[in-house]
Amino acid sequence: MEDNWRGQQSSMEMATSFLYPPPPSVLLNTMTVVGLAALPVIVLSEVRGNNLKYSKFNNNNASSSQKQRFGSISSRTGMLCLYTPAFLGASASFFLSPSQNLRFLLLKSALSIHFFKRIFEVLFIHKYSGEMASDAAFTISSGYFSSAALVLYSQSFALGLPDPGLDLKFYGILMFVVGIVGNMYHHVLLAKLRKEGDGGGKKEYKIPKGGLFGEVICPHYMFEILVFWGFFMISQTIYSLSLAMSTTFYLMGRSYATRRWYLSKFDDFPKRIKALIPFVF
Repeated sequence: MEDNWRGQQSSMEMATSFLYPPPPSVLLNTMTVVGLAALPVIVLSEVRGNNLKYSKFNNNNASSSQKQRFGSISSRTGMLCLYTPAFLGASASFFLSPSQNLRFLLLKSALSIHFFKRIFEVLFIHKYSGEMASDAAFTISSGYFSSAALVLYSQSFALGLPDPGLDLKFYGILMFVVGIVGNMYHHVLLAKLRKEGDGGGKKEYKIPKGGLFGEVICPHYMFEILVFWGFFMISQTIYSLSLAMSTTFYLMGRSYATRRWYLSKFDDFPKRIKALIPFVF
């Protein structure tokens, strides 16, 4: 019993060395637990083919009854709907929750920059064709907006508290910058590889090349994961940790499904290319 107690005490001390204490909020603590409990479901959903309907996994052959029920919008409009509410929410936080706290300012700035970059890419970098399911756009948009809002809400409870013993915010800035630059670079490479076909603007997919595409099929996801771990390291709250973990697991499943898609579409796809992590996964 004493050994178990000491082990639990040691684990708590380790957690408090790099995390703020849990906030006195039923909402935040509930969302944190739900997010962590959903991790295996998130992965298995993508791995088993129950993919969110956007990008190459959008089911353009959906039945007419499905289309009538949920409707669809252009892919570019759908992607703008994904990121705009979160960007507006993060930007509004500078005025709705004014604070001179450096960590809070860094977190607001990182979230705003991330979603502004996403909107910029939708408008000026990515090439789109076809449509996106309206229900998928609503689901993902709601997820981004609520996650950004809850990250900031969680951080507000840390104002006035002493920093964790292991202060990670400046390492978080570095990780965020590496992630956002790497993500955008590989998005540019993807955009250059895709061209509009002659059949009504149908998108033609190719095997991506350049950058880290020679090692993994989804390096843009890998760098996206770094962005969310950068958010956590800047924030150091329990909710931001659960969000980083959820994003990691979701993109692991998505990258696995993406690699399987390329293997099914291209006979010459190199089987040595991994899904997300070079030489590993």
